[in-house]
Amino acid sequence: MPASLPADSGRDPRWRPEQRFTSAELAAPCRRWLLDDGSLTARLIALEAGSFSVRRLYQGWQVPLPSEQHLLQVPARQRALVREVLLQLDSQAVVFARSVFPISSLSGELAHLRKLQNRSLGAILFRYPGMQRSPFELARLGGDSAYIAPWVKQTVPAWARRSCFSIGGKRLLVSEVFLQGFTPWEGSLAVHRSQRGTVNAAIHGVKQ
Repeated sequence: MPASLPADSGRDPRWRPEQRFTSAELAAPCRRWLLDDGSLTARLIALEAGSFSVRRLYQGWQVPLPSEQHLLQVPARQRALVREVLLQLDSQAVVFARSVFPISSLSGELAHLRKLQNRSLGAILFRYPGMQRSPFELARLGGDSAYIAPWVKQTVPAWARRSCFSIGGKRLLVSEVFLQGFTPWEGSLAVHRSQRGTVNAAIHGVKQ
């Protein structure tokens, strides 16, 4: 794997708060999945739609994209650990996930996040009882978006979401792109906004 990749502002999607998307833009089945604030890993496993696995595509140090720097409140040129993976059901990619870890967050109880290999980050984060999560931002990406890893390109657009996690005052950012292999399975879950978003919104100074 390469040691680092250059950041490119042209890769940065147009992220918008979840409230900016109307029901006409975002159909109910997709909305239920995009705005569910539980563990996506747990939701995919609960579907029993195939064997769940994580495939790491890239991990290395690079300067985060401009909007990532803003959300994480890190200096403009400071590098962070970036990890990109595929979430798979029966080896079919259904989600492309990008995680950004500021160097200041990779110490103490979170130091082990440097060595996740092919383990699920979500399965780990939701074990922390004090974890807080910010409200979601959403984006509609072209299938050939430079934000998606080159080897995951597709012919149709994709919905993406992202949010910040805070554990013991340490922040990290997780983005998830729902790929062509993903089906917004109806009736499988309902939106259940927890208080984590409200608490973390105050931390980040974001108005809901």
